[in-house]
Formats: sequence, structure tokens, C-alpha cells
Amino acid sequence: MQESINTNSRIIFSFDRKPTADELIELYNNAGLPRPTNDKDRMQKMIDNSNLIVTAWDNDLLVGVSRCITDWVWSCYLADLAVRHEYKKEGIGKKLINLTKEKVGEQSMVLLLSVPSAMEYYPKVGFVKQESSFIMNRAE
Repeated sequence: MQESINTNSRIIFSFDRKPTADELIELYNNAGLPRPTNDKDRMQKMIDNSNLIVTAWDNDLLVGVSRCITDWVWSCYLADLAVRHEYKKEGIGKKLINLTKEKVGEQSMVLLLSVPSAMEYYPKVGFVKQESSFIMNRAE
């Protein structure tokens, strides 16, 4: 059974409708999210190894996604938040974040690494900037 949230007559949010690698690649390219979209196998693994994906659809068009890795009781890493360029400023990103937080529950924090262009966006939707993080970068 698909668990969907209909917030208006146009956009359907879902916890169960997973995007294909091609749909995700097209969305990330449209949204300008820097991910390995030229490597379809890697993108498919990103989908397969995520245990919480919230999607936003306009009919059959993927317009937004929140892709996460979580243990459901302590932390949820929001690995990707993307909204199709022409759908920005409609509250889709904020709704994806709120549904993510709702799904993981109050015991779990939601954390993320922001792309530079979104640094001003996240405080507006409830995130608090942290100065206590560290990273070991990937080899690309």
C-alpha cells in the first residue's frame, strides 16, 4: 500500500513511491544538485541503500526528493534534498523536510551537509548551523 500525502490537487508526496535511477538523475541535473549523475549504477546504489526516501510527484513527474539514511531512533542523515527548478518556491522542499522529520520521529535528529548555494535556505526551514562537524572526503 502506498502511503501518500496529498497537500494540494497537484503535488502528491509519498514514502513508498521510489524513483528510478533515470528519474533521480534527471531531477538532480534539473535542480543543479552535484551528484554522480553520469554514473547510473552508482545512482541506483544510492537509491537501493537509502532506507527513507520521500518523494514529491506532479502526476508521473518527479518534482522533489528527500533521500536519507537513518537508524530511526537517534540520527537521520538527509543525504539529498532536491526540488525541480521550476517547482521551487512552492514549499515542496520544506514539506519534504517536515515529512522526513515526522517519519523518523522525535527521538531522531535530522542532519545534513549543505551545498554552498543552500546555506541560507536551511536556517529558514528549521535547521541550526553547527560548527562541530568533521568530514573525510570521498575519492569521487
